[in-house]
Amino acid sequence: MKLDPALGEGVLLRRYKRFLADIQLPSGEIITIHCPNTGSMKNCWVENAPCWFSDSGNPKRKYRHTLEITTTPEGALAGVNTGRANALVEEAVRDGVIRELQGYDNLRREVKYGEENSRIDLLLSRGNDDCYVEVKNVTLAEGARGMFPDAVSTRGTKHLRELQKLAEAGVRAVLFYCVQHSGIETVEAAAEIDPAYAQALAQAVEAGVEVIAYRAVLTAGEIRLREPVPFVR
Repeated sequence: MKLDPALGEGVLLRRYKRFLADIQLPSGEIITIHCPNTGSMKNCWVENAPCWFSDSGNPKRKYRHTLEITTTPEGALAGVNTGRANALVEEAVRDGVIRELQGYDNLRREVKYGEENSRIDLLLSRGNDDCYVEVKNVTLAEGARGMFPDAVSTRGTKHLRELQKLAEAGVRAVLFYCVQHSGIETVEAAAEIDPAYAQALAQAVEAGVEVIAYRAVLTAGEIRLREPVPFVR
């Protein structure tokens, strides 16, 4: 995903009220920007560290700029704009980067499905063969171990139930972890944060749900998925 214009750089001073962050620009000016992340952002930012942000170019927006990349306490980079995850995975599928999801003729987004009024992030199809792909953005790390979720996620558990039902019915169902963190080497469930999610994931995998994880390269000019990382059960 090419970023045009490229992201601006600043220093992250604080994140507060969940959706706001104050940053200092190279000029010394301090501005308030939108933080597009509903999670805790645990372990993926630190005060007074470099960050990168996008500019909507829309002066009518209350907060014209959006926080995109933060610096972790370990000095890694984390892509905190969860809204980019689906587009990153779609682009990687279309470009042939994700080898596990090749061979399909059609791709649709946000298709209604399931018994709990859900929408699948990506629906791939080839003739009568469908592949349902649920995308999750991963930024929580303990050392090189990536984990999801970073806060209790009843929505994430619901999606696992839906995927499990598909798999039990013989339909291909995939949970895709979009790892926007330069220091993560493996991905697993954050059992200590959300034991219900971890249990639901184990049950889904046992039922045949596939788990795929790919890590992104993060720069001011481009964010793209590049390489797989192992999922640890």
